[in-house]
Amino acid sequence: MPRIELPILPNASGPDASVRTADGRPVPEKLASLLVALRGYLAEGAVVAFSGGVDSAFLLWAAEQAKEPGARLVALTTVSASTPDPDLEDARSFAASLGVDHLCVESHELDREEYRRNDAERCYHCKTDLFEIAGSVAAERGLGWILYGYTASDRDDVRPGHRAAGEVGVQAPLADAGLEKQEIRALLREHGVALADKPSSPCLSSRIMTGVSVDRRRLGDVAALEAILRGHGIRVCRARICDAGDGLFVRVEVGPDEMGKVLACRSELEREGKARGYRWVTLDLGGYRTGGGTL
Repeated sequence: MPRIELPILPNASGPDASVRTADGRPVPEKLASLLVALRGYLAEGAVVAFSGGVDSAFLLWAAEQAKEPGARLVALTTVSASTPDPDLEDARSFAASLGVDHLCVESHELDREEYRRNDAERCYHCKTDLFEIAGSVAAERGLGWILYGYTASDRDDVRPGHRAAGEVGVQAPLADAGLEKQEIRALLREHGVALADKPSSPCLSSRIMTGVSVDRRRLGDVAALEAILRGHGIRVCRARICDAGDGLFVRVEVGPDEMGKVLACRSELEREGKARGYRWVTLDLGGYRTGGGTL
């Protein structure tokens, strides 16, 4: 794909050139600001925490665009039982398409009792583990910065993981540039970059109801049930493990337009869920929604 010339001027041509966003700045101006900032980070060397999701993919792509002679860039993907297999595949494929140095390193969040407890601070402990690994990579390679894909849109959410980033000086260039999630997807489409339309895909631990402990077996249960759903052509799905008070059950969330596909494989889902020890496998008629794992 063609590289972007730096700097990109605010009056650059393209479908988003005249679009002004909530903070009043045109999208190309935000992109120009991001690329200039990344050029500074890369001069001292940077590790990009790359999950395989849209935001971190955009950050990695932009960092590759900003590279100049002497710049150093490493993409880091941490892998555990909580990593969805499709995300790992996407991360490897995308990094390879950019030609960046890509490390896949086993993470250890499941060794942390405070993570397994699965309270409101779980993401804090997960990001703490991620940034410890990133810090080790940066130290070993003599890289000055760690970057991750926190966006301006994320400021509206409760993000314990961002607190972990702030504690160790991890930078959030997308948020600093004022880039929001819908703008990031639009820029990926505009420049013909893969993953622009990939659905949101948080870690598998997010499928386990707050207060129900996280372990490898339950994460494997989620992965197996979601694999069945994807195998029947369902693009956005969650198999959430919930506590009924007298036992655990699985609550399936999909978009309203895909509920018929769930019913078509209901016998397979129920059989798999019962074999794994769950009382019921249910379909949530409210449909997919973010944050459903806290219910």
